[in-house]
Amino acid sequence: MSVADVIRLKTMLGTYPKTQALKSGAVGVDGAALDFLPIDDAVKGFKQVVREADFGVAELALSTFLQARSIGKPYVLLPFVMNGKFHHASLLRRADNEFRADQLHGLRVAMRSYSQTTPTWVRGFLTDDFGIRLDGVRWLVQGGGHVAECSDPPWVARMDPDRDLFDALLAGAVDAILFGGKRPPDPRVATVLPDPAAAATDWSRRNQAVPINHMVAVHETLAQDRPELVRAIYAALLSSRSQTEEAVAAGQLDPQPHGFDQVRAALQIGIRYAAEQALVPKLLSLDEIYGPVRSALAGMA
Repeated sequence: MSVADVIRLKTMLGTYPKTQALKSGAVGVDGAALDFLPIDDAVKGFKQVVREADFGVAELALSTFLQARSIGKPYVLLPFVMNGKFHHASLLRRADNEFRADQLHGLRVAMRSYSQTTPTWVRGFLTDDFGIRLDGVRWLVQGGGHVAECSDPPWVARMDPDRDLFDALLAGAVDAILFGGKRPPDPRVATVLPDPAAAATDWSRRNQAVPINHMVAVHETLAQDRPELVRAIYAALLSSRSQTEEAVAAGQLDPQPHGFDQVRAALQIGIRYAAEQALVPKLLSLDEIYGPVRSALAGMA
């Protein structure tokens, strides 16, 4: 294949061990050259991906992708989970203000954005397992989401965008926060769930899934017009991951699965949560989010 035959694809992927070979060029995509956005933390690229809508390949948070797809942004999913994580430890309170997860009605719960994927999973297990009504909690957010055309539902209010969530919690300005990032332990802060690890294990057993944080999407026209490139991109992702992945322990679910069957359970739950929480106007089908990727990857994924 000549250089002239190679298509250049604007690409945004985070930097992880699993993407190192791909981003370094050690693993290539047959028929394409990936022009990577100079970003290591994929979160910093989500807004650009969905607002410019011209990326060939991009990592997206699940909730961001679902919102983008629901309003017709031209991206479709590959059945490739970049990372997954349990979020039962992400609901935090002050250590001196004890309450149960089923006592959240009327309380103030703050987060960066309502459409973040971590809060979406937390609100999902709160409604499924603890009977929480979304309109019964005072949800507070610091800003909007990545998809400019999508608005928060009426039960969401704004707070000071510059105030640190932990400072607001410790000052008593809010009763709880949703925070999925890494932060040094603080004895003044406790999880609302007394044993989040046990709760996560139970949730996983009942649902046979690990919550999805990020997946990989491709431009819809690429999947329609060049299915062989979609196959090559998917193969390259698998190859890059295989160079660093560790075997999943017996009896454990893979937190970063790939393949249509392997991602189905978690993906369907995430889609349901997005619809129930008014992130998207309707329940999206798997056919709607995969589009031409299904036929492009037939027999491969």
